This record gives sequence, C-alpha cells and structure tokens, in this order.
Amino acid sequence: MHETIEQDGRPVQARASEKLTNYLCKMKGGKCTDLPKISWSGLFCSVLGSFTGLGLLTILSDMYKLPLLLPSFGASAALLYGACHLPMAQPRNVMGGHLISAFIGVLAYQMFGSSWWAITLGVTMAIVAMTVTYTLHPPGGATAFLAVYTGQDFGFIISPVGVGAVCLVCIALLVNNLSSERKYPKYWY
Repeated sequence: MHETIEQDGRPVQARASEKLTNYLCKMKGGKCTDLPKISWSGLFCSVLGSFTGLGLLTILSDMYKLPLLLPSFGASAALLYGACHLPMAQPRNVMGGHLISAFIGVLAYQMFGSSWWAITLGVTMAIVAMTVTYTLHPPGGATAFLAVYTGQDFGFIISPVGVGAVCLVCIALLVNNLSSERKYPKYWY
C-alpha cells in the first residue's frame, strides 16, 4: 500500500523511508510561544481554590476511607484552579468526565473483577466514552482506574465521585471569578 503524492504535477508513490522521516519529524515539536502571563490575583485564586477544594475533598476522602481518590481530584484541581480556561477544566468536562469514568470503572469491575486487564479495559473504555461524549477530562481516567482497582459498587458514582466533582466545580465558580482576569466557566454545555 503506497501513498500517492504530487511531484511536478504528477502523482508519485511515497517511499517508506520518506513516510518514516515525515512521521519522525512530527515529533520534534517547536518552541512554545503562547504561555499565559501569571498575575498575583490569578495566582491567589489558584492557591485559594486548590486549598479550599482539596481540603474539602480530603475530608470526604477520610469519611469514605478512599485516600486513592485524592490523586484523581488533585489533577482536576490543577486544571480547575490553575488552567480554568481550558476545555478540559469546564464544568461539563469535569463532572461528565468523572461521572462517566466512574460508571465505566464500576461496570468493568462488576463484570470482570479487578484483574490487570479489567483495569486496563475500564480505563480505556472510560477514555473512549469521554471522547465520544465530548467530556474528556484526563483525571477521569484515574477515577475509572480507582473504581476497578478498589472494587467499587454503583453508589461510588454519586458519592464520593459526583459529590466531589460538584464540590470542585462550585469552588471553582466562586474562586476563579474573584480575579478580574478570569472568567469561569467559559461554557456549561
């Protein structure tokens, strides 16, 4: 199977070495020129949101005896309070990503147990589900992992995952808008 390219107006077959070279050249990247400026008010909002949001979730984590839930929500906090302008930090993505991933993870555990391949399948299917529903939120993958790894039932989806996601988003709404440089959310749906 050869790829046809144009050369001097005539179709020519691309060689395997050219395809490999083109493929590898994509990996060299470039210099980032669009890093956002960090202001004191923006930094204050990030600190306040992260401390408040994660503090509340640490209390929930202790109540539910699920310390492994914190890394997933910690990653969400980094997006919500440090990069609230990104699509993956919008409420639809945060809540949808966690809830969908929790559901897929619980379903994978209920159907297949907690073997290595069930964990892998659960996380992979969570990524697929988040992608096709436009709710991609990378920390959701950790939520799916946790659901399978710790053998959760369907109650896990609402509490602590749903409650935790709602808490993080509510705090993001309150804190991110304190800065005149931020507007959160950019959209709900």
